[in-house]
Amino acid sequence: MRSTLGMKPPAATGVHLSPGAVVPSATPEAAGGPEHVEAPTRYDAVLLSGFGGPEGQDDVIPFLRNVTRGRGIPDERLEEVAHHYRHFGGVSPINDHNRALRSALEERLAQRGLPLPVIWGNRNWTPYLNDAVAEAFQRGFTRLLAIPTSAYSSYSSCRQYREDWADALEDCGLADQVAIDKVRPFFNHPGFVQPFIEGVRDAIAAAEADGIDRGALEVLFCTHSIPTLDAELSGGGGAYPAQHRSVAEYVMAQAAPEMAWQLVYQSRSGPPSQPWLEPDVNDAIQELHGRRGVILVPLGFVSDHMEVMWDLDTEAVETATEAGLWVRRTPTPGVHPAFVDALADLVAERIEGRPAARRCAVTAEGPWFDVCRPGCCENRRLGFKPAVAGLAP
Repeated sequence: MRSTLGMKPPAATGVHLSPGAVVPSATPEAAGGPEHVEAPTRYDAVLLSGFGGPEGQDDVIPFLRNVTRGRGIPDERLEEVAHHYRHFGGVSPINDHNRALRSALEERLAQRGLPLPVIWGNRNWTPYLNDAVAEAFQRGFTRLLAIPTSAYSSYSSCRQYREDWADALEDCGLADQVAIDKVRPFFNHPGFVQPFIEGVRDAIAAAEADGIDRGALEVLFCTHSIPTLDAELSGGGGAYPAQHRSVAEYVMAQAAPEMAWQLVYQSRSGPPSQPWLEPDVNDAIQELHGRRGVILVPLGFVSDHMEVMWDLDTEAVETATEAGLWVRRTPTPGVHPAFVDALADLVAERIEGRPAARRCAVTAEGPWFDVCRPGCCENRRLGFKPAVAGLAP
């Protein structure tokens, strides 16, 4: 086994296809490429896959180099983003959240009679995904079910994870020995959605306790902006904004169907000439005429990390305060019991081979694909790179 353990692995140059398979480095049950794998499948472990984040001031620039690798961004420009992390001591909360989620998920799986170990790896900081794959193999685990810590369909929230798993397998020399399948995007699993419903209800109650009628409030569902072209190509066509909108509609139908709400975006990067999804959360707040308060719902995020702590808790809250608005940010799912159980259920449905018609989903899209379709979530700027857990390209 070869590898660059303790470092972000280099980009893969290819993928391994078993004889007769159309999905690389997949279990036999997924290797034929069905939209939903409805055959019972044995797994040895769960691969919890995170974005990663620095855990000290010295980590910040090396971490940002990993995030932007291949884009030729000088350290001087990276330092413009680094101040967000430096404001919090150079520490992102995302790693601690994933440590807690790993433990909670392992415990919940055992409670459900599925005592699988949960191995954690990150795309951009330690422990890296090649570290996690190497650990799995050393422990005798060769059939892994991967859970990305992102719920929606897009290049950055789905396909890029698939590319990074391919990088990790090739770096470790295990592409022909370790299989990695992926759970479906879980944006509309009721366990992921429930914490947002509770958060909106609690925020409304807090506003009313402060003397603000719900008719004077507006709910802003916040998610990471992405390039407009990426959004158009997501999930086979426009899935990223459509998935968020359908979940927001469901949350409001359950929490406060009479209230005003919007889907807004945050954390934009890239050149101003490149169109990204809008409106920006701060622009939307400034346009809230006739409102006394705003509720920020981090719908696009599984747990608190820098985009939540800085872009919402710092910048958006400051914008709302300057506008004279009462403001409350609702919690991310984190380790909410309903969310942890949802992840365990995603594992269970693959182990059982549960038919798609019997899987949990609260929006009209129904359960999304287990095996990504050809060309899914293409990034036109970067082109197709080797990826697993889906059909080529």
